[in-house]
Amino acid sequence: MEDTICAIATKLGIGAISIIRVSGEEAISKVNPLFQGKDLEQVESHTIHYGYIKKGQDIIDEVLVTVMKAPKTFTREDVVEINCHGGILPTKKVLELLLEQGIRLAEPGEFTKRAFLNGRIDFTQAEAVMELIESKNATAHRLAVSSLRGSTSKLVKAFREQLKMIIASIEVNIDYPEYQDIEEMTVENLSHLLEQLESHLTKIVENSKNTQLLKNGIQTVIVGRPNVGKSSLLNALLEEEKAIVTDIAGTTRDIVEGEIHLGDFTLSIMDTAGIRQTEDVVEKIGVQKSLQYMKEANLVLAVLDGSMPLTQEDKDLLEQFNPNKTIVILNKKDKGLVISKEDLKDFQTVPMSTLEIEGVESLKAQIQNMFAQEKLEENDTEILLNARQVALAEKANQLLKTVEHSLQEGVELDMLSLDLKEILDTLGMITGESYSEEILDTLFENFCVGK
Repeated sequence: MEDTICAIATKLGIGAISIIRVSGEEAISKVNPLFQGKDLEQVESHTIHYGYIKKGQDIIDEVLVTVMKAPKTFTREDVVEINCHGGILPTKKVLELLLEQGIRLAEPGEFTKRAFLNGRIDFTQAEAVMELIESKNATAHRLAVSSLRGSTSKLVKAFREQLKMIIASIEVNIDYPEYQDIEEMTVENLSHLLEQLESHLTKIVENSKNTQLLKNGIQTVIVGRPNVGKSSLLNALLEEEKAIVTDIAGTTRDIVEGEIHLGDFTLSIMDTAGIRQTEDVVEKIGVQKSLQYMKEANLVLAVLDGSMPLTQEDKDLLEQFNPNKTIVILNKKDKGLVISKEDLKDFQTVPMSTLEIEGVESLKAQIQNMFAQEKLEENDTEILLNARQVALAEKANQLLKTVEHSLQEGVELDMLSLDLKEILDTLGMITGESYSEEILDTLFENFCVGK
C-alpha cells in the first residue's frame, strides 16, 4: 500500500459533477503540479480550493479540489478529491493526467480495502459500504447504515468475548488447579455456558435469515390456469406492459420477471406459464418450470377467474399451495364474482380486476401484512448483514453443538479448548479479526472502482 492510487468515484457520464479520488502518501504532492490555484502542499487539511487542472499551458477543466490529510480520512492516508464538470471527456483527461504523474489506477474496492487494512473499518463495515450502495429498499438501507455504524461488529465481538472468557477459565483450571480462589470449571458449568451461547447464536442466525428475505427480495411467483389474468396482474403490479396479454390461452410460455419495491422490502416477481395439461412440447416445459418455481417461492400469487365457478383444475392446483405463503387473487371482479371466500377458507383472498387495475393497492397491503412478522424493529441490532456472515455464524453454531456433544461424551477439557478456539476464529472471520489474503481479495473484488 506504499503507492498512490486514483479512480473516478462517480458514475461516468454527463452530469453536474464528477469526482476523481486520489489516496496515498504522495496524493497531495502529485496532484499539486497539475493544479493552478493555491499550493495544495501548504493548505490546511479538510479544505476545498478553487482553480484549474492544467496540462502545460492548456486548461483541462475548472475544478474544486478537496485536500484531506491522514489520518482523519476514509483510508487513513492523504486523500485528494478533484470535483470536475460532469462530462466524459474532461473527467477522462484529468484521470489521464494523474496516471501520467505516476499515480496508479485503483483496483475495484481498493479504497475501502485500504480503509480496512489501515484499521479504519472492519470486514462488516466494509461490506456495509457496498450494501448501502446496492440497497433497494428501506430494510436493506437501514441494516447497512446500522452495520456501517458498527452494530454487527459489536454483536460479534461481544459474542467472542464470552468465548474468550470460557476458554480462559478452562485453561486456568488446567494450568493452575492449585489456585483456590479460581472458580472450578465443571462439566455442568461449561455445559450451561455453552447452551446459552448456542441459544443466542441460533436466534441471531434465524433473525438474520428472515431479514435476508426482506433485504434481498421476496421471491414471488404468479401462477394459475391459462388466460385467468396472470400477465395482466404482473403488468398492473409493475405499472408497465412487461408481459404480453392476449385472449389466447398459453401465450406465456417462458418466465417473465420484474421487481417492485413495497416500502421495507422488495418483490422479485415471476409470471409463469399457465398450468394445464398440454401436448405442446414448449408449453409443457413452461408448465414444468411454473410448478418448480412455485415450490421454491417465498410468496405465491394464485390467480383464479373469479367470474366462473371453481373447476377441477383449480381445485387440484389449490391443493398444491401452502396457505401460509399464498394469496389467492379472485380476478375479473368487474364481471361479477361467483367464487366466494368460503370456497377458499384456508387462503387469504383479494378480489381484483387486473384489466381495470382495481384491487392492486389492496393486494400490496395484504402482502405487506403477510410479511409484517418478518419486519425488523429499528432498534434491533442482533442481525448479520449478508449470506457470508450468516454462513460463518451457522458454522460456528454447528461447532458449538459438536463441543457440547463432546463434553457429554467425556472429552478432556484441553481438547474442548482447542475446539472453542476454532469457533473463535470462525466468528473472527466475520469481522476480519482472522482472515486470509484470498478472503480479503474475494471480499473487495465485487466493489466498484473508486469505492
